[in-house]
Amino acid sequence: MTEMNRLRSVVVAAAVAMTLPFAAAPAAAPLMAQRSAPPGSGETFKDTSMLKPPAGAKIAIYELEDLECPACAHAFPIVHAAAAHYNIPIVRRDFPLLQHIWSFDAAVWARFLQDKVSPKTADEYRGAVFAAQTGIASKDDMLNFTRRFFQTHGLQLPFVPDPTGQFKKEVEADRALGERLGVQFTPSIIVCTQHEWVHVTDISLLYQTIDELEAKVAAEPSPARKPVHK
Repeated sequence: MTEMNRLRSVVVAAAVAMTLPFAAAPAAAPLMAQRSAPPGSGETFKDTSMLKPPAGAKIAIYELEDLECPACAHAFPIVHAAAAHYNIPIVRRDFPLLQHIWSFDAAVWARFLQDKVSPKTADEYRGAVFAAQTGIASKDDMLNFTRRFFQTHGLQLPFVPDPTGQFKKEVEADRALGERLGVQFTPSIIVCTQHEWVHVTDISLLYQTIDELEAKVAAEPSPARKPVHK
C-alpha cells in the first residue's frame, strides 16, 4: 500500500509539473483590430506600435510614400489639403520600393533639403518630383531635375549631397519601419489617434475617415482632474 501511494504521488507531481510552464506563461497581448477604409481592403500589418500621433496631437495622418509611385503622386496633394483643412500633422515616412530606379536618390535629396534648408522647401521638392514624375526615367533624369529645382529656388547644388551618409541612413531607417509594419504597397495612408488607426486605401474616403475619428476623439471623456488640497 505504501508503494502504491508513493507511485501515485510521483504521477501527480509529474502531471502538475507538466502544467506549470503553460500556467506560468504570460498571456499574449491582444492585437489591435485591423481596420481599413473601405472595410476589408487594407493590408495585414504586423507591428503597429508606431501608428501614433506626435506628442500633443490627438489625430494625425501617417503616410509611407515612394517618390516614384504614381499613386503616391495622386495622393500627395489630397493628403496635404486634408492636413491643412483639419489642422492635423502628417507623419511622413519614406518607403522607396526596391524595384524603382531613382526613388531612393530623390528621398535622399528631400532629406538634404529638409535638414539643410527647411521642411517647407523639402515639401515643395517632393511635390515638384511628383508633378514631374512621368518625365523622370533614370538616375540622370533625377539629378537633372534636382539641379533645376535648386537653380529655380536660388540654392547651390552640393557636389556631394550626403558626405557622411546621414540622409541615406534616415531613408533606410524609414524603410525599416515600413518593413516592420509590414507595408507591401505605396502609398500607405493611415489616420491614427492615440487609441486606434484606420488604413485608408481609397483616398476619396480620407476626409470621411478623419471626420469619424475626430468625432470619436471628441466623445472621449476628459481625464479626471486631481483634487487640489488647500
